[in-house]
Amino acid sequence: MLSTEDFGVFAEKFARFMGTAKFLIWMTVFVVIWLGWNTMAPEKLRFDPYSFTFLTLILSLQASYAAPLILLAQNRQEQRDKVIAEQDRQANARAHADMEFLAREVASLRMSVGEVATRDFLRGELRSFREDLVEGLADHLADRPEAGDEDHPANR
Repeated sequence: MLSTEDFGVFAEKFARFMGTAKFLIWMTVFVVIWLGWNTMAPEKLRFDPYSFTFLTLILSLQASYAAPLILLAQNRQEQRDKVIAEQDRQANARAHADMEFLAREVASLRMSVGEVATRDFLRGELRSFREDLVEGLADHLADRPEAGDEDHPANR
């Protein structure tokens, strides 16, 4: 027994085939042979003696089956497109949330980096510390009594 899914797959394959050049070529060959046979063959061998009425009926029958099969294939494609669109929407929502999170993280890092001492700041502080140290050492050495300096308060 043919399931709904199997029939849907058949409809899609049939619809795809009908949209190919191969189908158009085979259909054209069929119609040309039909027309040629029923116009050039002896009257006894012609199978469509009524001005191609049978051909018209066959083409109408083919069209009456093709249209619903094509619609079925389109409906199945539409359902797949909806699923894909929903998956794309969810992926976009996740990507958007990730981007917002990363933007907050980058802003947080920028704020943190603003509070961190930079290399130039540290160099300036060390230079200032060194200058203060050198001045203090110079002052300390200047205040230190030399041997033989009796006027210095430390030697009294």
